[in-house]
Amino acid sequence: MGSDRDVIDGSGTARDVLVVACAISAGIHAALAPDHFAEGKAAGLGFAAAAVLLAGLVVRLTLRPAGVTAVVASAGVLAGLLVSYALVTTTGLAVLHPDVEPIGGLAVATKVVESVGLLAAVRLLRPAVTYLQPKGRLP
Repeated sequence: MGSDRDVIDGSGTARDVLVVACAISAGIHAALAPDHFAEGKAAGLGFAAAAVLLAGLVVRLTLRPAGVTAVVASAGVLAGLLVSYALVTTTGLAVLHPDVEPIGGLAVATKVVESVGLLAAVRLLRPAVTYLQPKGRLP
């Protein structure tokens, strides 16, 4: 159960968004892994590895919600997936997917989800902003 601080500063919501984004991305990567194995062993392994990493992060973020390590790892994995997709759709990605892949609707939707997750991770990692409020009236 969240604390009052989670409600006030939004960290509980940001963590929930991060968990859901990682879970959605893990499910999609797991579902697409067999098709990518058909394209090539390296591409299939890449999708399977992404699914396993993301699923592990979901478990870690759920069981240890106060841990910063999993948030940093989530940000890294999500950023890596976004960069990888950008490369695959523009130049290809040596070894894993050397051919340029056409942009697809499911892939774009997945990247939107991953981007939201990355933003949530960044929100969790940035220091809390404290606003100074003056006491009394200014002259």
